[in-house]
Amino acid sequence: MHTTTHSVVEALIERSNRLGADPKNTNYAGGNTSAQGPATDPVTGEDVELLWVKGSGGDLGTLTEQGLATLRLDRLRALVEVYPGVEREDEMVAAFDYCLHGKGGAAPSIDTAMHGLVDAAHVDHLHPDSGIAVATAADGQRLTAEIFGDRVVWVPWRRPGFQLGLDIAAVKEAHPEAIGCILGGHGITAWGETSEEAETNSRWIIDTAEAYIDQHSPDEPFGPVLDGYEALPEAERRAKAAALAPVIRGLAGHDRPQVGHFTDDARVLEFLAAAEHPRLAALGTSCPDHFLRTKVKPLVLDLSADAPVQECVSRLQELHEAYRADYQAYYDRHAGPDSPAIRGADPAIVLVPGVGMFSFGKDKQTARVAGEFYLNAINVMRGAEGISSYAPIDEAEKFRIEYWALEEAKLARMPKPKPLATRIALVTGAASGIGKAIAARLAAEGACVVIADLDLEKARAAAAELGGPDVAVGVAVNVADEAAVQAAIDAAVLGFGGLDLVVNNAGLSLSKPLLETTEADWDLQHDVMAKGSFLVSKNAARVLIAQDMGGDIVYISSKNSVFAGPNNIAYSATKADQAHQVRLLAAELGEHQIRVNGINPDGVVRGSGIFAGGWGAKRAAVYGVPEEELGKFYAQRTLLKREVLPEHVANAVFALTAGDLSHTTGLHVPVDAGVAAAFLR
Repeated sequence: MHTTTHSVVEALIERSNRLGADPKNTNYAGGNTSAQGPATDPVTGEDVELLWVKGSGGDLGTLTEQGLATLRLDRLRALVEVYPGVEREDEMVAAFDYCLHGKGGAAPSIDTAMHGLVDAAHVDHLHPDSGIAVATAADGQRLTAEIFGDRVVWVPWRRPGFQLGLDIAAVKEAHPEAIGCILGGHGITAWGETSEEAETNSRWIIDTAEAYIDQHSPDEPFGPVLDGYEALPEAERRAKAAALAPVIRGLAGHDRPQVGHFTDDARVLEFLAAAEHPRLAALGTSCPDHFLRTKVKPLVLDLSADAPVQECVSRLQELHEAYRADYQAYYDRHAGPDSPAIRGADPAIVLVPGVGMFSFGKDKQTARVAGEFYLNAINVMRGAEGISSYAPIDEAEKFRIEYWALEEAKLARMPKPKPLATRIALVTGAASGIGKAIAARLAAEGACVVIADLDLEKARAAAAELGGPDVAVGVAVNVADEAAVQAAIDAAVLGFGGLDLVVNNAGLSLSKPLLETTEADWDLQHDVMAKGSFLVSKNAARVLIAQDMGGDIVYISSKNSVFAGPNNIAYSATKADQAHQVRLLAAELGEHQIRVNGINPDGVVRGSGIFAGGWGAKRAAVYGVPEEELGKFYAQRTLLKREVLPEHVANAVFALTAGDLSHTTGLHVPVDAGVAAAFLR
């Protein structure tokens, strides 16, 4: 790479990362930055001017060189001569491909023209809450002049695209004293002749708007507090959130299953406690980045904070029906013959006064980001109401963007979902051995996983290995304690919105003959496996039934549930208990489309917490083999002569829950390499 080229790109990446790291500057994956500079054409050896601009998708805070689109500036600017006009401007996105320089890099975004047509070497386009507050104020044009003087120019709303790039270029040319502009209803754009100058100008616009809003806003920009709508005490509101979450997820997943996210951020609770929140929520969001992820408006529960849970459930069901009808009417008002089909009429954001916000998406990150964007929207409303009144773009313009052919094409390019995408799993005893292998397999296949284990530190470490909180969370649970079980399930529904798949794996074993087995030995094993599985299944079933989305409960039983081996009375008896729980619950929960199945592994030695804890040595002594040879011993007594590993049990869990066995319930699957004495009869 040309030395100058390298320094230009390096400075652009560093500037982008700094700006994107602070949420007050722009939202996740929102906005774009660019730089222009010289390079050598490898074909002609001549100097050319290039534009490096953040490509489609990606995030400024984590942008790397691979996330940039690189274009020939002369070719990009030549497109002005062939631009067919605003009615056909979508065609220009395809034309950007003919301006690309070299191989690799990201696809050019719709905002590329803004960066290439403006006569400045460095351009930042951002979505700061303070800037959007001015952009969505009813008298935003007047306020722009009052706040910034002649340094920032107002640009009326225009959908992102080639014409907006021309508009901003014209503003820059007509106002040489300006350092940037406020884009009506949308955000800000700033520029500079150096990377440092562009960043300084962007930050000045953001900080100046923020300072003006802080200085001129009243104490209650959302109006006075409504009696009874104040935030509930933390423990009470989180308990209510956990009770409502499965119902809300079921409603939000009426058209297609969704993963959820919950927040009781103080700013959300403040908004929902104020008198003006119903009016403002109904107006919807404005910035395209916001409503593409939050839909045009949220569903808002219109009950006070202390309304009983069941009353809230009934009202949410009524409001959901009304929301779907309203969204269908919105689609019908604006859809044309060439519009994409409706993408679903369920809300992406559900607001519950006194409790908080539930947000939804195709995965945890999407759901979390949707909630972050609605929090941005609340900040925008606060600022706009503080200095004027909130006036977002009208719904016809929102529809043009939400059902944009280019947006539809972007969705079509998304990779096919993994088999367990949108499914939320709770696996007990999942910090090691079989449970950890199951959690890893489920996560690899797209599920969100709650790793429940006695050892919280190990549970959290296992969750971190799987990818962190957007994929897995670790919680402490003693499955023999119902309060602890309920707390773990609450963590699942508050962490991911609900629950779909439960694996009863927690277990232990004490290998003793009958006369040496104590009452405490018997009680301990039955408490953990028989009682523990019962408590987990019982409390999980409440969530699954409330969601009304079906689900799976899987028991990791054992070949010992049907095979009579020596010196194993307590363990084998409790495994037989688990095996019959499978049949009993399959019969009882089938009407709710909840499938209950079991897996009967042979002894899993390698990687097993049970065997490492002394069980292996005792079983080896029973069979008269060295402990290190126990796995081979088990393998040799099987028909396939193969050792059973944790991953083989995980494979069976996946097979039972991934969809191909959708009509199977009450089944026990042997994973024992063929132990004839444990054949099911």
